[in-house]
Amino acid sequence: MREYTVWPGKPYPLGATWNGEGVNFAVFNNHAGKVELCLFDESGEQEIARLAFHEYTNETWHMFVPGIQPGQLYAYRVQGEYNPEAGHRFNPAKLLLDPYARAIDGDLRWDDALFGYTVGAPEDDLSCDPRDSAPFLPKCVVVDSHFEWEGDTPPGTPFYKTVIYETHVKGFTAQHPDIPAGLRGTYAGLCQPPAIEYLQKLGVTAVEFLPIHQFISDRHLVTNGLTNYWGYNSIGFFAPHAGYASRGTRGEQVTEFKEMVKVLHRAGIEVILDVVYNHTGEGNHMGPTLSFRGLDNASYYRLMENPRFYMDYTGTGNTLNMVSPNVPQLIMDSLRYWIEEMHVDGFRFDLAATLARELHDVDRLGSFFDIIRQDPVISQVKLIAEPWDLGEGGYQVGNFPSGWAEWNGKYRDTVRDYWRSADSTLAEFAARFTGSSDLYSASGRRPTASINFITAHDGFTLNDLVSYNEKHNEANGEDNRDGESHNRSWNCGEEGPSDSEEINQLRSKMKRNFLATLLLSQGVPMILAGDEFGRTQQGNNNAYCQDNEISWLDWEKMDGGLLEFTRRLIAMRREHPVFRQRRWFEGRPLRGSEARDIGWFTPDGAEMTEDAWKQGFAKSLMVYLNGGAIRSPDQRGNPIMDSSFLLLFNAHFEPLDFTLPGEEWGRAWCVSLDTADDARLQDALQHNPGSCLTLESRSLVVLQHID
Repeated sequence: MREYTVWPGKPYPLGATWNGEGVNFAVFNNHAGKVELCLFDESGEQEIARLAFHEYTNETWHMFVPGIQPGQLYAYRVQGEYNPEAGHRFNPAKLLLDPYARAIDGDLRWDDALFGYTVGAPEDDLSCDPRDSAPFLPKCVVVDSHFEWEGDTPPGTPFYKTVIYETHVKGFTAQHPDIPAGLRGTYAGLCQPPAIEYLQKLGVTAVEFLPIHQFISDRHLVTNGLTNYWGYNSIGFFAPHAGYASRGTRGEQVTEFKEMVKVLHRAGIEVILDVVYNHTGEGNHMGPTLSFRGLDNASYYRLMENPRFYMDYTGTGNTLNMVSPNVPQLIMDSLRYWIEEMHVDGFRFDLAATLARELHDVDRLGSFFDIIRQDPVISQVKLIAEPWDLGEGGYQVGNFPSGWAEWNGKYRDTVRDYWRSADSTLAEFAARFTGSSDLYSASGRRPTASINFITAHDGFTLNDLVSYNEKHNEANGEDNRDGESHNRSWNCGEEGPSDSEEINQLRSKMKRNFLATLLLSQGVPMILAGDEFGRTQQGNNNAYCQDNEISWLDWEKMDGGLLEFTRRLIAMRREHPVFRQRRWFEGRPLRGSEARDIGWFTPDGAEMTEDAWKQGFAKSLMVYLNGGAIRSPDQRGNPIMDSSFLLLFNAHFEPLDFTLPGEEWGRAWCVSLDTADDARLQDALQHNPGSCLTLESRSLVVLQHID
């Protein structure tokens, strides 16, 4: 063992902080008797020093070690009571990752020594395993935080102008033929001109990455030759996942991530991270001891009345303890780090309802939300909730406080039901199309609180939504038991790929219907990567463990027509503010306007009645959007003027005639979009009030008012 000088150091900031002279180490602990810092050689295999902490301030052990440089590998050991029935699982034989590590090097190599108890012992986790886990655990890395941002400025795209593209750092470029092979699937790969140019030409304003916090793959997946591809198994909330780095993992991953953000910002594209603060990768009471469990199990995790066991609101075996002050501090420190040091523009919170649980019930005004609202840094970025978890009362769509947007699961379900002609009311569809005021207006939020989506990483792709009635998850190794069984999908007459031209044409039309509805709805649209060109997962609706061609974007098999259609839709949304309003429709005229801001009509041109709204069998309607009655002014307070539009929806299984409403709603119209017939866009004919348009079955036509 090497000799090192040790100074008292400081209790904050937590983690390993290099200042040019050495490194300050600080780690939270509330119940242990002794904490040790372990330093490792360049290989990461040999422990070269074990230094005991002697300073303890505000529940934090701290020391300063002069002479240590960036790239140094380290971890902790903690001595204390091993008594699972009292909630304590301290075991000094187990090396522990720093929860505040800025980088983590090496892969987790599954071995029984990683468990605090003796695997296979009759008493299960009540036993205590004496084997050293260091050979099998990755190591933390001391990082030099300096980076030349070159004046990087966040794009600052307001929510109402935002179009989100949900994608995966690896999957987006893993098979891209125009990106150098050594950079595919990495942060650097996303910096390459072909990737940036594609996103710009598509027209999206933000990429939402599936989790990039350092994560691990569960043992059973590795045993079966699979991996946790999605990354919802975090073990380091400050460390960018090393597996997505192209140049090294001794801090290079931090620099490479920053370079990616800088390049995306230069292209006008924001970076939103999908973050998993509700649980960790350590699992339930039979899981491994990798970090939090061994550092202070009773503080980090929600425990049952019998503290041997864990509360599980997440379906992963454990739930982080939002009641313990150190956990909200960990989350806030992590969020601020990613904003201030890594320059990200927002976060999507996985299973966010879990973060609101003060005791057992979900409290939308819980301390977590209070802290964020008062934070001058975190409160200013985009905050998006996945507004549910797996616990009782966990479905909280519409119940998050001011300042939050939400994944609108009701939008997804309603729009899917509408286009597959399921029994549902037109009133429900209209509410979702206009921003879901029934969900968000009561809390003082605007239409931008609704993150609208048809598909996401969890579930069918858009292509599969119209190609499969049933999930096909056999590749996951769970006999097709995993994944959602009620998908609100429709295969258009044949399960899976079809040789029928009629079925394939119908599927193409259905995809255009979904995309057009999504991008012309009020709220914030989110597109799943690859949906714009017909990506398939072969019917797998739970591809979380498929780090292969099932999940990766296939750039060689691209529906160019669908891609061009999506680009036109995004451009239409960008060019016409009537589709992205900041305030709710009121159904009455704006001063100086000849017509109401919105109007709803039956196919025969009559205004919708109360009875018409309630008919669950009705599948057609028209909606008028008045571009001269936009209620939100521009940044200088001037009124926003736009064209008016008339949208004709026909979800019936047969063609239907639509009679245009009276002259007071518009004197002349032309076709701007038709999901059934692109050739109709060349139709320069003027359509007047009272004239009739025939819509093909299951199609959508957009008419633009001619001034």
